[in-house]
Amino acid sequence: MDQEQMDYKKLYEAEREKTEVLVSKIEESEKEIEELNFKLDRIKGSFAWKLAIPLRKGLHFYEKTRDRLTRYGSIPGIMRKVRSKLQERKNMKRHGTASFPSPEEAKAQRETVFPRMIKFSILTPLYNTPEKFLTELLDCVQAQTYRNWELCLADGSDSEHAYVGEICKKYAEKDPRIKYQVLEHNEGISGNTNECLKMATGDYIALLDHDDILHPAVLYEYARVINEKNADYIYCDEITFEGDSIDHMIVLHFKPDFAIDNLRGNNYICHFSAFSRHLLDETGVFRSQYDGSQDHDMILRLTTKAKLVYHVPKALYYWRSHKASVAQDINAKTYAVDAAKRAVHDHIMDVYGMDAKVESTRAFPTIFRIRYPLLERPLISIVIPNKDHMEDLSRCVESIVNKSTYENYEIVIVENNSETKEIFDYYKALEHNPKIRIVRYEGEFNYAKINNFGVSFTNGKYVLLLNNDMKIITRDWMEELLMYAQRPDVAAVGGKLYYADNTIQHAGIVIGLGAHRAAGHTHYKDDKMHLGYMGRLCYAQDVTAVTGACLLVSRAQYDEVGGLDEEFRVAFNDVDFCLKLRHAGYLNVFTPFAELYHYESKTRGMEEGEKQKRFQQEVDLFRNKWKADLDAGDPYFNPNFSLDYSDYTIK
Repeated sequence: MDQEQMDYKKLYEAEREKTEVLVSKIEESEKEIEELNFKLDRIKGSFAWKLAIPLRKGLHFYEKTRDRLTRYGSIPGIMRKVRSKLQERKNMKRHGTASFPSPEEAKAQRETVFPRMIKFSILTPLYNTPEKFLTELLDCVQAQTYRNWELCLADGSDSEHAYVGEICKKYAEKDPRIKYQVLEHNEGISGNTNECLKMATGDYIALLDHDDILHPAVLYEYARVINEKNADYIYCDEITFEGDSIDHMIVLHFKPDFAIDNLRGNNYICHFSAFSRHLLDETGVFRSQYDGSQDHDMILRLTTKAKLVYHVPKALYYWRSHKASVAQDINAKTYAVDAAKRAVHDHIMDVYGMDAKVESTRAFPTIFRIRYPLLERPLISIVIPNKDHMEDLSRCVESIVNKSTYENYEIVIVENNSETKEIFDYYKALEHNPKIRIVRYEGEFNYAKINNFGVSFTNGKYVLLLNNDMKIITRDWMEELLMYAQRPDVAAVGGKLYYADNTIQHAGIVIGLGAHRAAGHTHYKDDKMHLGYMGRLCYAQDVTAVTGACLLVSRAQYDEVGGLDEEFRVAFNDVDFCLKLRHAGYLNVFTPFAELYHYESKTRGMEEGEKQKRFQQEVDLFRNKWKADLDAGDPYFNPNFSLDYSDYTIK
């Protein structure tokens, strides 16, 4: 080792020690923040804080108005936003009573004879159910246009709510499809549901809470799906409402098609589940140790075993929000949070044998961050294409070296026809770092070909494609990506990327989204702290594609699908790559817990001339190659959302 190398090593070690000191200070500050937040929560629970609510509301209104003026630039800007929201409210209403079948449609549905006239057993455990809720529940089941059902009611109500039994008996006397049983003891949610199950004689089991309402055509829709698709597990979209009418909507929850990582991070399926009796016999009954989240536990077990989980993209279930319901306040049933964490943990242990940590997130107590343990710490090869842009590249590389807690990595910089002296001086400086290599690609610019070339020089078990204009935020970003990529069912994993102004650049890609109907980013330009639609910016989830600006995948999978398609010289090569992986049978995952800055210009506007012509050619190529997928729609983006917007605007 010569003197220059020794000096560099000493300098490196000194800088590393400084970094460790700074990291330690940051961690201490984070602990202080947690303590202050705890104290703040205590203050918020005090009488004085509650007394000042009116004043704070006035101040918040002022601040929001000021912020909106800043964001939208003017009163007309705000008015455009208001008009958009009013239009969305109008669109929402068509999913309430306006969506009910007309008398003619209802008659046609009642008279439909399917090849398999499935019998549905609807299970509803009762416990001190308010009279209005109970009668509305009984009425909505009797109003079903599909007639082959039975309603199994197990009543664990106390003596002060004797009217529950009286009402149910009156309905049962008039309609033999309603089965009612008084329980000697209240066995809890799971125990009472299992008592309902003992009464059931149907081919399919469906779960209905005692204070909710069904769309009159839901069983018809499910019977049709079972006959057409042979689905053994079905669910639909749902609406949360309050007050006396389902049209008083609070939330419209339009769900993705089956997505196991979404389900682990958040019980998005929730209502209205129906599943084959044979499937239930295979997985077992409700388990009382998960009371409060017994449905989450059951859904995880059933969908794991199901041959076909089918999502009906229609709002066919109405979840009532009232004082004691989870729909209004999870604190009404805090035990449900712990039960849900146990259910997710135990499910992951059963499937992968991994002792994962399940933690509540800032979005909601039952929206979870899952920390999978790393089974190994393999070499990760980071491939960074570069032409000039010394400032971007140096910022990127130095953030990796100084910030990353994962140490087993190499960086392969693919030099592509740079011209400036400063970049070559920087390359020379990097030669002293044994983790970094520069390889030279001398052909014309082709992003896919450059990356494939760089990957051919890697030694790692995993390949991490990274743009040169990135800066690491999360210290354990590689661990967060790897914990998903290591799973045998996962291929590409991408992180959450921000512009320099802390707005979102990438949080997953939807095919068909955007003006060209090719592919686009969801939650684009939303604020960094935004929770996302139904909390989706707060948990890892399955997506059709992630951006190649930060994409981790195993080298074996990269080679299996032939790497990036070099016909896509600039655009869509990453989306195309992810679609190839999906068609090979793998999941692609977006995680919000690997955060990076992406200094790509968000104000560069439309490309013009030859660049615009090339872009359109690649749009056409992508749309032709993946026509079937585009026609079918992105499975993780509900068809009730407009493809013109990235913020889950209802059509």
